[in-house]
Amino acid sequence: MGQSGCRSCGATLERTFIDLGMSPLANSYIKPDQLNRMEPFYPLHVYVCEKCLLVQLKQFSTPHDIFSDYAYFSSFSDSWLAHAKAYVDMIVGRFGLDRSSKVVEIASNDGYLLQNFVSRGIPALGVEPASNIAEVAKKKGIQTKVAFFGASTARDVAADGWAADLIIGNNVLAHVPDLNDFVNGLKVLLKPTGLITMEFPHLLQLMQQNQFDTIYHEHFSYFS
Repeated sequence: MGQSGCRSCGATLERTFIDLGMSPLANSYIKPDQLNRMEPFYPLHVYVCEKCLLVQLKQFSTPHDIFSDYAYFSSFSDSWLAHAKAYVDMIVGRFGLDRSSKVVEIASNDGYLLQNFVSRGIPALGVEPASNIAEVAKKKGIQTKVAFFGASTARDVAADGWAADLIIGNNVLAHVPDLNDFVNGLKVLLKPTGLITMEFPHLLQLMQQNQFDTIYHEHFSYFS
């Protein structure tokens, strides 16, 4: 059963943004031993909250269903790797990050970005819910905690000595079912003088460019 209230403000969701019917989970591929089973389909019905205007899917699948064995590796994209390196070059130069700094990336995937901090000798930790992808990052020498990020995980990470000078979240915010817990986690983990950078798709571009293919169950929210 999906949630009935807005994941940001809790208001009842009644107004449809777009209804794309029923769909299986994206990036969830059928294995040979599953061919004789019915593939589960879930509603792909997007609502807009009339109180806070957040555009969102109701949650019918759990994050564990989606991310327990994730199929997308960020390092598959050469352009994304180049973007990640350019980001690190910029952020290190602009804010003077060095070996005394602590960098934490949420949803760090296979280490596509953090490897650029590690190569500079800057301490970096990834928080990644997909264990199969986290293992790839660990093999690159990148410390990675396998967990979903929220206030509880943030307290654990901070207690382990990783209060952050920089927290990075690239293409993660849309994947978060509990936005308020996620933001509370950022507050817990960030040092008083720390910095947060977040990248996420913009709803206006989705609408103007008819990017309907970016609407799927991994993306719980669509930000404007």
